[in-house]
Amino acid sequence: MNTDELVELAQQLRVDSVRAADAAGSGHPTSSMSAADLMAVLFAHHFRYDFDRPAHPGNDRFVLSKGHASPLLYAAYKAAGAIEDGELLTFRKLGSRLEGHPTPRRLLWVETATGSLGQGLPVGVGIALAGKRLDRGGYRVWVLCGDSELAEGSIWEAAEHAAYEHLDNLTAIVDVNRLGQRGPTRHGHDLDAYARRFQAFGWHTIEVDGHDVDAVDRAYGEALSTTGQPTVILARTLKGKGVSAAQDREGLHGKPIKDADEAIAELGGLRDLRVYVHEPTATRMLHAVRAGHLELPRWEKGTPEEGVATRDAFGQALTALGTGRSDIVALDGEVGDSTKAELFAKEHPDRYFECYIAEQQMVAAAVGLASRGWVPYATTFAAFLTRAYDFIRMASVSGAGINLVGSHAGVAIGQDGPSQMGLEDLAMMRAVHGSTVLYPCDANQTAQLVAAMAGCEGIRYLRTSRGASQVIYGPDEEFPIGGSKVLRSSPHDRLTLVAAGVTVAEALAAADALDRDGIQARVIDLYSVKPVDRLTLRRAAEDTGCLVTVEDHHEEGGLGDAVLDAFLDGRPVPRLVRLAVRTMPGSAAPDQQLHAAGIDAESIAAAGKLLVEEAVVR
Repeated sequence: MNTDELVELAQQLRVDSVRAADAAGSGHPTSSMSAADLMAVLFAHHFRYDFDRPAHPGNDRFVLSKGHASPLLYAAYKAAGAIEDGELLTFRKLGSRLEGHPTPRRLLWVETATGSLGQGLPVGVGIALAGKRLDRGGYRVWVLCGDSELAEGSIWEAAEHAAYEHLDNLTAIVDVNRLGQRGPTRHGHDLDAYARRFQAFGWHTIEVDGHDVDAVDRAYGEALSTTGQPTVILARTLKGKGVSAAQDREGLHGKPIKDADEAIAELGGLRDLRVYVHEPTATRMLHAVRAGHLELPRWEKGTPEEGVATRDAFGQALTALGTGRSDIVALDGEVGDSTKAELFAKEHPDRYFECYIAEQQMVAAAVGLASRGWVPYATTFAAFLTRAYDFIRMASVSGAGINLVGSHAGVAIGQDGPSQMGLEDLAMMRAVHGSTVLYPCDANQTAQLVAAMAGCEGIRYLRTSRGASQVIYGPDEEFPIGGSKVLRSSPHDRLTLVAAGVTVAEALAAADALDRDGIQARVIDLYSVKPVDRLTLRRAAEDTGCLVTVEDHHEEGGLGDAVLDAFLDGRPVPRLVRLAVRTMPGSAAPDQQLHAAGIDAESIAAAGKLLVEEAVVR
């Protein structure tokens, strides 16, 4: 397109943004109008994409980090012939693919769900990492950001990581329109302020008038020719550009233009231009998954005598999985020697990504890698995943398939104290839509679950422990997700002890103590916290009438609540005692921590005995 045609295309994108928001009665047209020239030039001259083949390995990848500007994205889709005008006007309506903020669940052309600001660029870094280090397909990643979201720390985690990895296949486009939701942004139109920050992280920076289509065109060309570092284009724009009642005016964020017909007339009226988005030139095929024979590590029951930490078993199992499958990748937050992800790094360095202490970027990179067909395992301490929770939540919105592994969980880590103890992680992960939450108690169980996670959908979480635990299962035992293991059972059981992870051994010891007192107890290893084995729990409740749940986790949202969920269909709830960490722990030895929290064998036996005695009295 020549200059005049690009200007006309940008005006069409503005008009259609106004129309879509007006038809919906809501939306963000002014945020879309500021970036219309940027989008028009990108789609007309530089973006390479086959809309009929969104999985084409050579396709460039576009991420709308400022997801509220979705009217602009959908208007561009219409101009490219991907959607029709009638569908554009279904924006934000029930059943429409054109949601208020775009998601790949509805549209295959969308790389990741955005709308929670500060996430598009970090995910874009993950996609660019896949392109640079794994796919090597020559595609580029373009991320359109808003200036307001540059206040998010996650943006600067992404900026540093992109520069460190020399991601010259990544271009960030910042729509510096000066106005946020409630008023001016921190730096307004001071492009130099943003440039200094990106330059400090090692980016190539370009400052441009975002409404000068020729200048924007040259900026994109400069980004394409830059090697060895990522590029950011800082574009000075005006919010609501082209409509005098809205242009550069405060108080209009997230609101349709009041008089849409008048605004459309001022923008030059309706148009039906079509833009030819160039098809990708790369012919390299997507990576072929090499699935060889999987040989997981094996441990015999009771050996070694000192036991095996489930974090060690995880590292060995992940390494074996990476040998058996070529699509497995690992990411770690600079604690690989503790999470044991370093074992994978030593065997498969080309598929290992060190994200340093930047948990938001780590999870975002996992999402980006998953969008390119890789199967990521991202690891850090369970406690530190809380920093990345919004990224985990948005990964679920995207429908991303990622594996998260939290080590050093619970008070059982001992002397390090509460800052290092994951005591909220089960609740956090159970709350994620469609998640799978697993908590193994021994090495063989861990290895089997690590392999099983790779075949699941959605967000998968595995909780591992620091200390060694006895190997209680044989290497050929199977652990289906959604199942459990009944470790001790008899027709004379008077109560059931439900445990997972480190508390399984404590529950078994408690059952021995209760047996000496003439009370037989069933023991269930509830390794699948979500989905939970409802049938086994209900059967135990019917058989014994009394349940004791014990977890190295806060009482809210963890194992105890998972057990209660099995009885929320109108079935009678059994007599139930829930043992959990209810106080703020300090530093102490692991066995002291368990006792102080009331979740060791002695405490379990005492609670079980009291529960049975009370049941007899009643």
